[in-house]
Amino acid sequence: MKLSVLDLSVVPPSGDRQQALRNTLDTAKKVDEWGYTRFWMAEHHATGAAAGRSPEVLIPLVASQTSQLKVGSGAVLLNHYSPFKVAEVFNTLEDLFPGRIDMGIGRATTGPVSDLALQRRRSVYRPSADDSAEQLQELVQWMDNSFEADSPFAQIQSYNNGSSPNFWLLGSSSWSAMAAAKLGLRYAFSGFINPMQSYGISQIYHQQFTPAKQASGLQKPALMLALNVFVAETEEEANRLSAPFQLFEHRLRSSGDIQSLLEDEDTAIRLLGGLHEPEMLTDPQQPPRVLIGTPDQVRDWLMQIGEAYETDEIMVHTLSSNHEARLRSYQLLADAFELN
Repeated sequence: MKLSVLDLSVVPPSGDRQQALRNTLDTAKKVDEWGYTRFWMAEHHATGAAAGRSPEVLIPLVASQTSQLKVGSGAVLLNHYSPFKVAEVFNTLEDLFPGRIDMGIGRATTGPVSDLALQRRRSVYRPSADDSAEQLQELVQWMDNSFEADSPFAQIQSYNNGSSPNFWLLGSSSWSAMAAAKLGLRYAFSGFINPMQSYGISQIYHQQFTPAKQASGLQKPALMLALNVFVAETEEEANRLSAPFQLFEHRLRSSGDIQSLLEDEDTAIRLLGGLHEPEMLTDPQQPPRVLIGTPDQVRDWLMQIGEAYETDEIMVHTLSSNHEARLRSYQLLADAFELN
């Protein structure tokens, strides 16, 4: 089993966003040493809780200070941008770090105001997902320089140096699974967002996968599942580590709050009214929203999930402002899987 990391550059309780980005770089260096496969950084706009808003800026910094990791975006939100610009950015990154760049592409609303702010034309608000299929197809064509001869875009190229970034489509819905399958793309499913439908949607990808006609795709499906994971020496410590995330989720569901910083463990436990018993894995096709446990427990669960989902790679999402405890969670998991 291969393990990877999704990082949101969580802002610490002090509110120091520079420290959040320094923690991201420190995390990448550590998980590189511990044998993780890839390290992705997210794009979140106008949020106080996470400083990760420009993965294309952070990717070269992380890649330049690590040696083995594949480094990428989880994800660039294509619905807000020009496919040509995205292609040029990632081909440039691939030129700088050949064989190590992942171009993770997604779509999402960031809120009506920030969605509008990301647009160049502000006279009419355009829903972000209207032309997702066309945007994705155009990006494929830029990456492969495969426009039909009568297309005006056939007159220019998005140059690369003979090496292209790994093209991943990310999502948490059946639309993304079908789009990735149709184009023969790698697919990363956000199980930490939509765990209840993760198995059914991943099966759509497997069942509908069509070998790619373009160079940026694959001949066989490649699925990666991203999950919320918290690991510590004891179940109680792992549950304690997860408390700020559980409070964050409660605030998000109850009021849509993405501005409040993650609390420390003691404050989160107090505001939650105490620690709740963590949910155990009983059916690998239906993993709980958060996997909380000891290294051996979580290793066994991830192996079962990987087998059920027909994947040999899981991306770990450990949302915590406790930088040292979060690093320890990654280290314990790496040791349990003997990644090195």
